[in-house]
Amino acid sequence: MEKTYILDNGLLELYVLGELNANEQAQLETAIAKHPELKLQLDTIEANFEKMALENAIDAPKEVKSNVLNTISKSSTKTVFIAPQKSLRPYLNIAASVAALLFIGSIYMFSQLNNTKKQLQLVEQENKKLNSNIENLNNYLMETNKWYVAINDPDVQKYVLTGNALMPEATVISYVNNEKKSVVINTKYLPKLDDEHDYQMWADVEGKMINMGVIDKNKDMLAMNYIDNAESLNITIEPAGGNDHPTVSQLITNIYLN
Repeated sequence: MEKTYILDNGLLELYVLGELNANEQAQLETAIAKHPELKLQLDTIEANFEKMALENAIDAPKEVKSNVLNTISKSSTKTVFIAPQKSLRPYLNIAASVAALLFIGSIYMFSQLNNTKKQLQLVEQENKKLNSNIENLNNYLMETNKWYVAINDPDVQKYVLTGNALMPEATVISYVNNEKKSVVINTKYLPKLDDEHDYQMWADVEGKMINMGVIDKNKDMLAMNYIDNAESLNITIEPAGGNDHPTVSQLITNIYLN
């Protein structure tokens, strides 16, 4: 039996535990006698198991100790024959088995604890995601309700701005409330622009164009600045971020107010 085979297959441990058959045990003992390093490792393993057995030992009941002392006292004049010390291997086997069960149980409990922690983390993540979705939905509903109330006010006047020859596909719906001094527009049907340009809305007051604000590319419904005495609404294409005056050549739609 080769030394490498013995070490790779843990035969020394199995030998200490008494798990080898007679033939394997005989071969192993021959190899141990041949290789001193195997004998040294075997002694180390037996010492470790013995230490484990002592660490896990259970103290004997007090009455056992009393009985032993009484027996010794009564037979103090008699010759006591001490039986040859028995091998510790059976006890080591038991201790090793108990330790193995405890170790396996610890691993199982640790694994279960980790799995439980992971499941709790997943549940917590799902709860956070659900709460976030609920919050987003509530915000959306509140936003939608706000626009619904604004555009359905009895004082609102609706104007549809259609695109001109420069951008015939453009359509913007404007809701003007002169009583509450508010302007809301729906830009859902306004073509998307590149990052270098923005739409900007203007109010014409006695021939002067007044800025109503840059149209947000990321929103379909938005409130614009209300301008008193506006005669018309106009939308132009301007450099990103808006302009301080309208680029007339980039006017895409306008409508006169009543």
